[in-house]
Amino acid sequence: MSDLTEQINKDDIGEERTRLRSRPLAASLILIGGTIALVLGMAVSVSFGAADIEFITVWQAIFAFDPTLTPHQIIQELRLPRVLGGAMVGASFAVAGALMQGMTRNPMADSGLLGLNAGAGFALAICFAFFPGMPFMYIIMYSFIGAGVGAGLVFGVGSFAKGGLSPVRLVLAGAAVSALLAALSEGIALYFRIGQDMAFWYAGGVAGTKWNQLEIMAPWVGLAILAAMMLSRSITLLTLGEEIAAGLGQRTRLVKLAGTIIVLVLAGSAVSVVGAVGFVGLIIPHLTRYLVGVDYRWIIPCSAVLGSLLVMLADLAARMINPPYETPVGALIALIGVPFFLYLARKERREL
Repeated sequence: MSDLTEQINKDDIGEERTRLRSRPLAASLILIGGTIALVLGMAVSVSFGAADIEFITVWQAIFAFDPTLTPHQIIQELRLPRVLGGAMVGASFAVAGALMQGMTRNPMADSGLLGLNAGAGFALAICFAFFPGMPFMYIIMYSFIGAGVGAGLVFGVGSFAKGGLSPVRLVLAGAAVSALLAALSEGIALYFRIGQDMAFWYAGGVAGTKWNQLEIMAPWVGLAILAAMMLSRSITLLTLGEEIAAGLGQRTRLVKLAGTIIVLVLAGSAVSVVGAVGFVGLIIPHLTRYLVGVDYRWIIPCSAVLGSLLVMLADLAARMINPPYETPVGALIALIGVPFFLYLARKERREL
């Protein structure tokens, strides 16, 4: 009888594995083409703004910096950290969303929809109100904690629903908790008169990114994305279901714990720099799965590249819509993200 059961399990695993069709050629094209487009986009983004600068000047400012020239100062102190910060933030949100969707098998999982962004923003409000002048290293640490608190509240509230945590119920819980944390953040901002400090978080954008922020953020993001890629095979197996993943030798609880820590680091880092930019982690993983298949060994690196490209292009568009004024990046991405979210909510898919 046990032999028969084992054979049935093997047959089920074999059938599930046939669903895991990846497209390595498409993924390779995305990685190569996306990286080239990212580099070209960075060059264009650094050149355009309130003061347009020629490409040759950009090249000289990067490789032969002259602090006495104003265009060189603009590029080095304002535009380069802004562009690089946008790329890192886009990669962080996209990889975090991909991991969340894979671990929860929830097609609507996203750091913004599930309370992580609001939790990190609440932590920022507390930092600005009670610990003014705090070094950015500590701010980013508190953002990790705030993101964890937001996620914990969402899953705690959602677990009270009858019938378990369906994708729609989880998103509704996320909306409720996000609204609560956002209201508390606004209350703290008003009472302690830190509205100006919190304005960047409400609007969402990379305009104020500084080199010292990137120096602190880059190691966290780099290590987290590397860890996500190391965890990618286990995430792929989790998408088949916990029982099948366990049958293939995966320690599912340990994988989920590691994935959750990676998500908190990525989301907390990104929110501490750009604020409440949502939907990147919702749109990009879906687009990536459509293009490369459901193997997370390809999804995670491709999501990082496409997420970087999306945020960078959105930031460029934000500067070009109504110059010299800027449109919030979060608003531009939401114009794409909201219809996409409504489309997913209507489909109510439970499998990735």
